[in-house]
Amino acid sequence: MTKAIVYSSTTCNFCKQVKTYLEENNIPYEERNIDLNDQYGQELHDLGIMSVPLTVIGDKQILGFNPVRIKKAVAALEEASQA
Repeated sequence: MTKAIVYSSTTCNFCKQVKTYLEENNIPYEERNIDLNDQYGQELHDLGIMSVPLTVIGDKQILGFNPVRIKKAVAALEEASQA
């Protein structure tokens, strides 16, 4: 089950850090690379965001590489699914 969506670009170092963090913590994610698919760039624009990485977990949007916020969002998502 995908828990996170990561909007990224090909040359973004922070995007690589986010993906590495998710992989190391066994958090399944779907990558949406805006360089490879114009639709993903449009989705990002529709969210009102103009930069990457953007990690979406549940209803939380986390801009940049922020392990603390990612961890909290995953915990909140897991609590909600157990309720």
